[in-house]
Amino acid sequence: MDKRRGRLLGIWASALLFAGVSVVVGCRLADTDGITPVPQLLAFLPWLLAPAGLGLALALLARWWTGMVWAVVVLGLLAWYIEPYGKTTSPGGRPLATFRVLTSNVEFGQAAAGLVMAVRHEQPDIVFVEECEYSCAATLERDLGAGYPHRRAVVAGGSEGSVILSRFPLRPTDGLPGTMAMPGAFADVDGSPVRLQLAHPMPPLPGQLGVWRRELGELRDFAAAHADTPTVLAGDFNASQDHAAFRRILDTGLRDGARLAGAGRTPTWPARTTPTLGAQIDHVLVSRQFSARDARFLDLADTDHRALLVDITLHRRE
Repeated sequence: MDKRRGRLLGIWASALLFAGVSVVVGCRLADTDGITPVPQLLAFLPWLLAPAGLGLALALLARWWTGMVWAVVVLGLLAWYIEPYGKTTSPGGRPLATFRVLTSNVEFGQAAAGLVMAVRHEQPDIVFVEECEYSCAATLERDLGAGYPHRRAVVAGGSEGSVILSRFPLRPTDGLPGTMAMPGAFADVDGSPVRLQLAHPMPPLPGQLGVWRRELGELRDFAAAHADTPTVLAGDFNASQDHAAFRRILDTGLRDGARLAGAGRTPTWPARTTPTLGAQIDHVLVSRQFSARDARFLDLADTDHRALLVDITLHRRE
């Protein structure tokens, strides 16, 4: 009786694990982000291998053959979807200009001092800063104004402020509407116009999924409308490649700079558990006129995001 009870317990435990993982994998298969808690779990899709593997072990111990087949299907789908998403083709035209882009969420401005140190050390040409409130904006202007005389800023409190710093001359554009500021500009990169757009949509919080989807949709529409323009779309997207709303941005033709540089799926959030556990939700996306190399992830003090630094090259259109 005890052996039979133990077998039933193993079957039930493995079935519960498989059911939970299957809901998330099923939404990924159906190309939808679903409802809470699916969008939150999708960000950590590769780590669902752990409960799926535990379920397989329990099914083996319980000699539950149906569970073993279930496990093989779930694990196979997870392995398939762990592969990086998006195009990796390189532009064929000759290089026109190479420059360095950095994006950093400074968590309500707390990491402004750390960002200043990182910028001075890494010497990026363009810096996208999210959650840069009043004191952060003042710090960046005071400490980096000489090296980055061109800026596009929306100064606001809390998480709503954002700044673009540039060594290149900037011409302002309207930016995008959002709960948190998403400014934009045109940069004159050695005589070539490059559209810059900061991304910072709402996170997929319970009760805020509609806002999250809408603001990612704004980014998707922006990318589609400017598909023929050299573009850098960078920031904290609050979404990974496992979110359908983010994949639709990539489907416009933009490429993930980290993936082009061989660092796809490197986690950027939450900083306390990366790179062991986390999701890549901070991105530098570039249009098809760019190639990318040397993506690096920087650990800054006092922020829950790692900064992302990518070297990109603009190519002449063929």
